Amino acid sequence: MKIDDIAKLANVSKSAVSLALNGKNGVSQKTRDKILKIAEEHGYIPRPIIKAEQYFQTNTKILRFIAVTNAGIVTEQFESLPFFMELIKNIDNQTGSSGYSLMVSPINIESLEEEITRLENEQKSAGILLLGTNLTADQINIIAGIQPNLVVLDTCFETLDANFVVMNNAFGAYQAGQYLMDLGHREIGYVESNIRMYNFNMRKKGFVQALTERNLTIKNNHYFSISPTTISPQEAFTDKIKKSLDNLPTALFCETDYMAISVIKSFTELGIKVPVDISIIGFDNIFESRVITPELTTIHVKKDKIASLAVEKLIRQIETNDEDKIKLLIDTEIIERNSCTENKQMN
Repeated sequence: MKIDDIAKLANVSKSAVSLALNGKNGVSQKTRDKILKIAEEHGYIPRPIIKAEQYFQTNTKILRFIAVTNAGIVTEQFESLPFFMELIKNIDNQTGSSGYSLMVSPINIESLEEEITRLENEQKSAGILLLGTNLTADQINIIAGIQPNLVVLDTCFETLDANFVVMNNAFGAYQAGQYLMDLGHREIGYVESNIRMYNFNMRKKGFVQALTERNLTIKNNHYFSISPTTISPQEAFTDKIKKSLDNLPTALFCETDYMAISVIKSFTELGIKVPVDISIIGFDNIFESRVITPELTTIHVKKDKIASLAVEKLIRQIETNDEDKIKLLIDTEIIERNSCTENKQMN
């Protein structure tokens, strides 16, 4: 039995079958039920490592990865963004090696509670790994109420009674600030996301702290705001740079690699050379940071470590009823490449 066969029997498209089997939006409840029934009757297995009796019973060894999508950072195309792609790949590898299977379930933020309830009713998971990037504490509490076996990734609420595993954003940006100052930069700018969330707020806090400790500040006209998910030049940023050509900082910290790549492309269009005219440092260490010219100096986020610790904690909670909640910060490290250089006019 293949997806093609299920599609023919259900008189739907192959994409509709895929959406239904993976718990994604795009098909009606009636169609989803019809597809799932056909799949169950014919013993179809959506993922090779899931046994038929596992997939269609409630007491399974399935972990559900949930990403709540909206128009901000976690869009419906989130799986195509390098950071999330690498994170999910690491989680999938860790889940499989632990004897569990992973189901990826994007959920629209407008119907968060209804969709998660439906998914859990259709195919009960043993636990949820939640991408909390753009979520509030109340939204996380809603999900915890549906599935108490929960570990939240990519954000942290210190006062919430839940498990969190996240990169140490403040430390990473602090490292970036120290690195630029050690290169002799004193006129340093900051490129921030025009969409704010926990990760970006903590990065800003850490970067500003690093500069403050050395009695430096960021000038108001050296703050820039751009989209965090656009990799091409951005008009508003380019226009502001054009008006400031005689008063540019010698270095810029960007809150993500995507933003840093966008900035480098903007400078290239304007004839400003990186790092000869200005140094750029990013954050995340995605694959693209190695193929941009010049290769991007960045802050490495240990996605493999985040994945292994999150899966380990969730499985321990599932198998031993471990009720102790944790907040884990995973430290980062500098990756030196070619987009930063020493400030020749250092004080």
